[in-house]
Amino acid sequence: MCGFVFNSATMKNIEVFKQSSSSITHRGPDNYQFEADQCGTWGFHRLSIMDLSSAGNQPFKFREAEAVCNGEIYNFHQIRHFLKDKFQEYTFTSDSDCEILLPLFFALGADSMVKMLDGEFALVVSDAASKTLLVARDPMGIRPLFYGYDKETGAIAFASEAKGLIPFCDKVTPFPPGYYYLNGEFVCYNDLSSPRQIVTDDLETVTTKIREKLEAAVDKRLEADAPIGYLLSGGLDSSLVCAIATKKLGKKIKTFAVGMDTDPIDLKYAKEVADYLGTEHHEIIMTKDEVLATLDKLIWHLETWDITTIRASVGMYLICKWIHENTDLKVLLTGEVSDELFGYKYTDYAPSPAAFQAEAAKRIKELYMYDVLRADRCLAAHSLEARVPFADTDFVQYVMSINPALKMNTYNKGKYLLRKAFAGTDYLPESILMREKAAFSDAVGHSMVDHLKAYAEEKYTDADLEAAKAKYPHGTPFTKESLLYRDIFEKHYPGQGHLIKDFWMPNKEWVGADVNDPSARVLKNYGDSGK
Repeated sequence: MCGFVFNSATMKNIEVFKQSSSSITHRGPDNYQFEADQCGTWGFHRLSIMDLSSAGNQPFKFREAEAVCNGEIYNFHQIRHFLKDKFQEYTFTSDSDCEILLPLFFALGADSMVKMLDGEFALVVSDAASKTLLVARDPMGIRPLFYGYDKETGAIAFASEAKGLIPFCDKVTPFPPGYYYLNGEFVCYNDLSSPRQIVTDDLETVTTKIREKLEAAVDKRLEADAPIGYLLSGGLDSSLVCAIATKKLGKKIKTFAVGMDTDPIDLKYAKEVADYLGTEHHEIIMTKDEVLATLDKLIWHLETWDITTIRASVGMYLICKWIHENTDLKVLLTGEVSDELFGYKYTDYAPSPAAFQAEAAKRIKELYMYDVLRADRCLAAHSLEARVPFADTDFVQYVMSINPALKMNTYNKGKYLLRKAFAGTDYLPESILMREKAAFSDAVGHSMVDHLKAYAEEKYTDADLEAAKAKYPHGTPFTKESLLYRDIFEKHYPGQGHLIKDFWMPNKEWVGADVNDPSARVLKNYGDSGK
């Protein structure tokens, strides 16, 4: 995890740039580099993960070009071998995975270079000699990236968080995942929401491939020169990630779970998984006062007003705060992105395979505004890097290509394909593997959301909520809780509500999913494990 602010022109007001850049110091406190040169104006905050020495500091330079990258390139070893054979002009000086970017850019050009990268990344390459500017974001948008235009010069600028651009740019916009920007044009190079074909694999083949590809996705994310930990909710997704990592590493891993002090549902199941896997397990308890005291700073970090994202971020933010303050970990593996691929509780109500596939495609396209935003910001707020195996490009491509009729919940068991993929193995006991999902935002303890709603009820009147319709025409708050979040957001980011497209909500067009709250707790098919 790192952070950068880049202006394609030399800034007239360097102090404004430095102040903007300092707002994302939390993303990379290990080293800061500022430069203003022929390639542009750079501010890079490094969190040292690969090659902890100064040789891994950015920007990287070659010829008259410079590059920065926030992320991990998981196939960098293969690319280095390729470059040593095909581009002998370059000599590597570090063991950083991101050092491959500039030689690869000169060896292959922008389009082929970006398509060769397997990882989670947001990168900038600026070549003064050819006046070429290349900016790219990974296909799932795991690494955040925003762009805007300098108020003084009109030059395009990019940053890891919107707060790094707002002080000197007019309108700030999320950079679309799976796109690159090359000399004024945005190009889609990989749209994971739209598979190139739907495969005809049978159920046995499908589940075998799911297991093998998820194993590979976890395995490639285990390489780091900094220590790694694991977030463990006790649900299916994080439990599988921890189980695979334990088997791959052949040693005890460090796991972390969080819950409310009154009704910590997740802690019970997380401990069951931790005991089975033999992990070094830690339980973090949060209180009502901590939840309410966290809101303001949390929303500043998240840059969102979405109800679901904020609710689900409270526990993750506080657990990451504890990890940062009490351990030496810098990398955490998480279980995000499984729901978008295999289905939420509400997708049990999908009326047809086509509708299920369309909903999955929508969720994949918008993921960067919701779950992966949460994972990135909650960790980055505490100088930690998120690695997300379920977002692996090869894994997502395959799951999205599976016949959607197989992914429909005709088995009376949510995420059946994922569960069956690991059935009959020793990764997890059957009781955990087949247990129904409990919604994370509630599973830390139902009382958390109840406290938030009660606090908002005390703070706002019905008249305040009615007035919000005129005050916030985009993303209009529809409950007092959502008004609370929007007011905090606007305090920090006035007039920037467009950063989020809409509230994350179940598909209200489906019978059974027409609810007025995003929590799975309000659905009739909410599992026993959530009670």
